[in-house]
Amino acid sequence: MAITAQMVKELRDSTGAGMMDAKKALTETDGDMEAAVDWLRTKGLAKAAKKAGRTASEGLVAVAVANGKAIAIELNSETDFVAKNGDFQSMLTSFAQKALEVDDIEALKAADMAGKSVETVLNEAIAVIGENMSLRRMAVLSGETVVSYVHNAAAEGMGRIGVLVAIKGTDAALAKQIAMHVAATNPASLSEADLDPALVEREKNVLSEQARESGKPEAVIEKMIIGRMAKYFEEVTLLGQKFVINPDITVGQAAKDAGIEVLGFVRMSVGEGIEKEKEDFAAEVAKTLGK
Repeated sequence: MAITAQMVKELRDSTGAGMMDAKKALTETDGDMEAAVDWLRTKGLAKAAKKAGRTASEGLVAVAVANGKAIAIELNSETDFVAKNGDFQSMLTSFAQKALEVDDIEALKAADMAGKSVETVLNEAIAVIGENMSLRRMAVLSGETVVSYVHNAAAEGMGRIGVLVAIKGTDAALAKQIAMHVAATNPASLSEADLDPALVEREKNVLSEQARESGKPEAVIEKMIIGRMAKYFEEVTLLGQKFVINPDITVGQAAKDAGIEVLGFVRMSVGEGIEKEKEDFAAEVAKTLGK
């Protein structure tokens, strides 16, 4: 029987399984929808889908570097306990190594691992562990020299915060120090030119209103705004920030003195941007007791 896109969609909607898993289930069962659902359940994939609605905001970020390319990926779990599990960490390590072979998160999910897609491997792990997990993000950076840094590492190459830095030049030691700086300060962009224009405009409007409340002449106010915006750029751009290793100079000056150019950076922190469900303690206890 020919397997249509509509059949695959219907099975995905009813089970929450991945597209390739749904297609394979229908192929294996000659298009029988009920049998395909049972096939997915047998493989643990439908069971994994039932957990997909639960918030996974814990987990770890893993980093890897090879041949001028650096990647960072975030694998989320529902609890920190699972993130500390050796099987979870081993799986994340294998995902990170596979990520070096692809360019984005969707390609990573579809990548082959011993005959199974990364997404299938993850879904099977969800079924075994019994907790929702999500391969949420991937970032790629390349350059003449690329380095990675993990803050408070939970295991080799993974932790709550992962940083990548790419430079033009060969001073890997300084690049590593800059990565540590990024972990500590969380800059908004590399330079003033890279800042989101909307963010700059919003900040300028706020500073302008603050300056005008002083009641000073317009000419003085304009100078105040220029000065305060310059201070803002120093605080939020990597190259403008005071270098944590040597606060007497900026990161940009440190790079210039060393004869390197910082090409880019990535800072990935576990759970950032995920809205966590909030529940009071009484409600949590009631849920546990099934009331």
